Amino acid sequence: MAGASVLLLLLASLGVGAPRGAAQDAKAAVEAFVARLSDVNVTDLVIVQDLTLYQPNGRHAQSTGEQRVLFKLPRRQRLEQTVEGQREVRLIVGDRVFVRQPAGKVYEAPALPAESDRTRLLVPVRRSAADLLAEWRALGVRDDVSHVVRVGGRPVTVIGAMPGDRDVPAVWLDAEYGVVRFVTRETLPTGPATLDLAFSEHRPLLGGFFFPYRQEAFVNSKLLLRITVRSVRLNTNPPDALFDPDALRREP
Repeated sequence: MAGASVLLLLLASLGVGAPRGAAQDAKAAVEAFVARLSDVNVTDLVIVQDLTLYQPNGRHAQSTGEQRVLFKLPRRQRLEQTVEGQREVRLIVGDRVFVRQPAGKVYEAPALPAESDRTRLLVPVRRSAADLLAEWRALGVRDDVSHVVRVGGRPVTVIGAMPGDRDVPAVWLDAEYGVVRFVTRETLPTGPATLDLAFSEHRPLLGGFFFPYRQEAFVNSKLLLRITVRSVRLNTNPPDALFDPDALRREP
């Protein structure tokens, strides 16, 4: 979530310079990763993590806090967040968003578009390689452009970008860890921006499922948010009431 890449981006948009077989390479990489997770069954996650929000220049911390995040498939999420002593609870049920403010008032926020759901980057929802590629294409990622780089000594397939591209939508896919970087173009209150999500410090949880214990978000190359995971529990079946907007309104 640069200027030297304009010519490469123009050539890519015209289909010039794209490596032959790039689409097949991207598809093969995604198919291999999906196959690794075919026997992994994750129904829910409970994550406890620390977060640091940074000033717009990305150099200095602005505020800190902690979060407890609950994912329950399909498409239910509860975020309990305390930042600088202020507690907020946010529910996402499908594309609906409900927020409980520190004072206790609950309101429904504007609906989220389906493509904004980043849960799928972290939780191995069962779907085909074709489904994944279609989701990424909807976010502007070209699956007919790809190349392989090494990150921390590991081979990573970059889907959607050519060597040297820095601000075009792209997915960086590690064959074992999954998505380790996700770059999109977003419209923020301040205007169009490049959003870059980076996932690292992966640890095994179940079968072939690894979870990133460090997550960072950059806007126009400036650090906006850093998350450090303290613990992850999976398949604990948290009560459905935790994801019920009416129950949220009744909470003390």
